[in-house]
Amino acid sequence: MESEANKMGPGPERDTKAAALEGSPDQHPKAGQVDRLSRRSVRDLLAKTPLFGELGADELDLLAQSTRKVRAGHGDVIFRRGDPCAGFHVIVCGQIKLVHASAAGIERVMRLIGAGDSFGEAFMFLERDYVVTAEALCDTLLLHVQREAFFKKLDCNPQLGRRMLVSLSHRLYMLMGDVGAYTTRSGSQRLIGYLFRAAQGREGVPFRIEMTKGVIASRLNLTPEHFSRILRELSERKLIRVKGREFTILDPERLRAFSD
Repeated sequence: MESEANKMGPGPERDTKAAALEGSPDQHPKAGQVDRLSRRSVRDLLAKTPLFGELGADELDLLAQSTRKVRAGHGDVIFRRGDPCAGFHVIVCGQIKLVHASAAGIERVMRLIGAGDSFGEAFMFLERDYVVTAEALCDTLLLHVQREAFFKKLDCNPQLGRRMLVSLSHRLYMLMGDVGAYTTRSGSQRLIGYLFRAAQGREGVPFRIEMTKGVIASRLNLTPEHFSRILRELSERKLIRVKGREFTILDPERLRAFSD
């Protein structure tokens, strides 16, 4: 992983209804997109983000002075659990997973994050070390916004603070949906809901999910074996078709009505 021209050293940073699954399942950038975007200035990239797009030119210039580009490849770690938090990240393009590992080494994907979204703000405000690991799922370009500079901007721009509150509140809402889904919905129901969201209305038409089945299973709080059994059963009932990372919803009405 590289930050502008240099490899990153220690510090910042690499690595919701059913999960309300933040981040589209298909967030992988098109060929050359990361290269093209990485050549643009930090100021221009900040101006294109939902959080900072309404700032004036002078405000963007000041914030850009304390923001740096971070480029990560597939599998690169943005930060690890226990690392100190010195700011937060905004994804320009690509996809990041936030992972929590148990003492036994079992990993659980807590959140999938795509272009335009941000992460790390809660740790920044609390001034706590990270309790998750962030890892890139594909070539990804991020902006790391330094904490002190952002706090100064919040002091003089209440609208920016409100936008961040909305973003954090949305995540809390999604988390509550996750807890409800895990306790009241079966594994099959969680997976079926995920597939409909991923399809985005493309029923009967193949769509790709650009992440491994292991990542999807973890995000839905399923073991890989349980996940595979559900896929196999849905396929045998001709409700879906699976070919590698390509999925097709064959019978939407029966799929919605399916229960284990």
